[in-house]
Amino acid sequence: MWDERYRKGEHTNDEPHPLIVEFASKSASGRALDVACGVGRHAILLAEHGWTVTGVDSSRVALDILQERAEKRNVRVETVLADLEKHEFAFQPESYDLILVCRYLQRDLFPPIRTATRVGGIVIAIIGLVDSDSKMNLAYLLHSGELRREFEGWELLHDVEDKSAEIIARRASP
Repeated sequence: MWDERYRKGEHTNDEPHPLIVEFASKSASGRALDVACGVGRHAILLAEHGWTVTGVDSSRVALDILQERAEKRNVRVETVLADLEKHEFAFQPESYDLILVCRYLQRDLFPPIRTATRVGGIVIAIIGLVDSDSKMNLAYLLHSGELRREFEGWELLHDVEDKSAEIIARRASP
């Protein structure tokens, strides 16, 4: 399904989310993971700011587009073709300084995402919220406060709920 959507050009012109643009411009680089990266708008932005980036997605077409764009921008992004719903990607403990999840909700990934973030590392998540006007499948939307609860005990550097839940959370020392 997603391969076909990307072939038709869906999401291929999306700009990086302003929160991620702001974060990338102000933070030191390190090792980053872009979960469900699609065509790589955020992965490429991070790579341009010096991050060592891995993008994981289930769409071969999206990853091919990402690689083509990265090459044109003279940056490197490692890509991994994996179906997250089938748990084909192994989140290694304390491997990333930054994990990014934008517009993708798979609730059972929150524990491995937390574990894969290094102490002092950051998770940025931007995920749609359930509202009365929503035409999306409610299984792919968060309820108010749900994202915040996933990062209980972490230092919340940014925590906003409007049409989406946005969080920047730093993993605290144990």
